[in-house]
Amino acid sequence: MAPSSFSFCYSAVVLLCLCTVASAQLSPTFYNTSCPNVLSTIQTGIQAALQADSRMGASLLRMHFHDCFVQGCDGSVLLDDTANFTGEKTAFPNNNSLRGFEVIDALKSSVEALCPGVVSCADILAVAARDSVVALGGPTWTVPLGRRDSTTANISLANTNLPAPTLNLSDLITSFANQGLTTAEMVALSGGHTIGLARCVSYRDHIYNDSNINANYSASLRAICPFSSGDDVLAPLDVATNATFDNRYYTNLLSNQGLLHSDQELFNGGSTDAQVTSYTTNSTAFFADFTSAMIKMSSIGVVTGTSGQIRTSCRRVN
Repeated sequence: MAPSSFSFCYSAVVLLCLCTVASAQLSPTFYNTSCPNVLSTIQTGIQAALQADSRMGASLLRMHFHDCFVQGCDGSVLLDDTANFTGEKTAFPNNNSLRGFEVIDALKSSVEALCPGVVSCADILAVAARDSVVALGGPTWTVPLGRRDSTTANISLANTNLPAPTLNLSDLITSFANQGLTTAEMVALSGGHTIGLARCVSYRDHIYNDSNINANYSASLRAICPFSSGDDVLAPLDVATNATFDNRYYTNLLSNQGLLHSDQELFNGGSTDAQVTSYTTNSTAFFADFTSAMIKMSSIGVVTGTSGQIRTSCRRVN
């Protein structure tokens, strides 16, 4: 084995071991005694948030993903910039794109009123993502709890670790592998794009420069997303049922109707075609794989024990 291959494999094994140790320190019953009503409180808050803004479910799921891929699921994505602190909100993948911070603020305030200084922002975000999926018709899963909040953020990692919408399949596989996630888990997690919207700046290259896109679909998108303007024009990631968490995202890929270049890469004559195809006729398998992958992702790089802190405000360190 070449030295570079050995280094990559060794790093992957170390990351897997660290994730396993961290996840072992989490427990779904972590707050049973210290804050027994925390889950119902978050669920009520999420239901109210989605009634006010149906897009919010997708936004919170995406925020959790963006948190976990940058120094782990530690709530670092929630930190604001200050005069002497740079957070992750102005990183290119997040700036003018991530939304829902005020919902997390409201959830934190409700939880703090119940149990001051007990429940972390990182845990609130992880549960909010799960409850958002459920509220939009998707599957549920048991969220391991006990994360603590970071006292740091990393804008550099946010700019490099978060997979761009322009990535090809091999780069997507590498991006997820760097977080200890398999190719199959990458395909399942990508199904989160069955809900939500994306900005023109994210899908412009695909609709103007790629050939693996349905001609009518491409024409409809070009009509709202000009070649050199309109960066913030929104389009549904799932052209069929973007407000419902289902398996239609994968069906869209079979007809070359993936909104992002990276979406369509999952079904483009490559190694993931079979998995995509299987999900189009088996939503049960997709839901099962998605929930398993979410549990694993939500355990990446968690801060536990006496490390980190329980922030009073999710936007700033104590």
